[in-house]
Formats: sequence, C-alpha cells, structure tokens
Amino acid sequence: MGVLVGKPAPDFTATAVVDGAIQPGLSLSSYKGQYVILYFYPLDFTFVCPTEIIAFNDQLEEFSSRGCAVIGVSVDSQYSHLAWINTPRKEGGLGGLNYPLVADLNKQIARDYDVLTADGGVAYRGLFLIDKEGVVRHQVVNDLPLGRSIDEAIRMVDALAFFEENGEVCPANWKKGAPSMKADPTGAKEYFESQN
Repeated sequence: MGVLVGKPAPDFTATAVVDGAIQPGLSLSSYKGQYVILYFYPLDFTFVCPTEIIAFNDQLEEFSSRGCAVIGVSVDSQYSHLAWINTPRKEGGLGGLNYPLVADLNKQIARDYDVLTADGGVAYRGLFLIDKEGVVRHQVVNDLPLGRSIDEAIRMVDALAFFEENGEVCPANWKKGAPSMKADPTGAKEYFESQN
C-alpha cells in the first residue's frame, strides 16, 4: 500500500448518491475548507459494510459539529447505492443515508488511493482524513473482514484540529480535553512528569 499521508489527496469527480438522489459531478475538491473523512468499503449488499456505513451515519452529527464531511466510496454503481439506501435495514439495506456514497465503477478512485485488492475486484477498507487544504493527514487500511472504529475516526479529527489550533501534539490514546504535549524535549518531560 502506498502512503498518502502528507500528500495532496487525489482529487476526483464522480457520480454519487446524495440525499436519496443520483448526483453526477461530486468532486472532492469542492470540500476544500473543511475536514473530510473519505472511506472505502468493498461492496453494497454485504455484511460488515452496512455496519460501518450506518455507524458513520449515526455519528454524522459528531463529524459535522467538527466541520468534517463524510464520504463513502465503493466500486458499485450509483444504481446499486440507491437501491441499497432505499432498502429498509431489517431487509438488509441502509434505510436511508445522510452523506454521499460515491460510485467508483471503473475503480479509478480506489486505484488512486491504493486500496484496490490484489485481484482488482474491490477496495479494502481504507479511511483517509483530509485536512482543510486537501492534504491527507491520516490513513488506515483494514483487510476485508475487519470493521473500523468510527470513534477512532472522530478522535483523529479532534487530534488534528487540536494540533492545528494549539501547535501541541497529541500522545497515545489522547482524547479531547486530555493533556497534550509540546513537541520538544522540555515539553515531553513535562508531559511525562504530569502522568505520574
């Protein structure tokens, strides 16, 4: 897998399902000025995928309150996305969705983010945190059977925002409101002294 952290997020313009309708021309660059969680999942109408998609939807207000958009991407068509969104949850569907699902039928977006499986069939569970300038600041890629932690994605948005606002770094397991650290030997020493 290629490392995109620190590099401009590959832009794309694609068809997506937004607010229950097919929308051509959704572009990543139109989100400049806000944080973006861009995540990939393997396929519509599968098993782990809806748990993640619904969990992102259930936490959407947490992302929105942080100035962060959420965008999902898979190699399915916009028609498959729309059918899945309109299928009730108790029948294996998503039962509605409040953020865009992008159709990557030609798999170019998955290639650009280097998350396509070796056989080229589907995308791994890649997640990318993109800053307000369009630079990838965090990425994680899970194998197909391993669902992601939405709380961890929120924590990473908080950590990035805290760093940008305060210039201090966030140690392991840092959460909003917890002690941070100045990125120098004195700051590190002060941090560790405060932990005892």
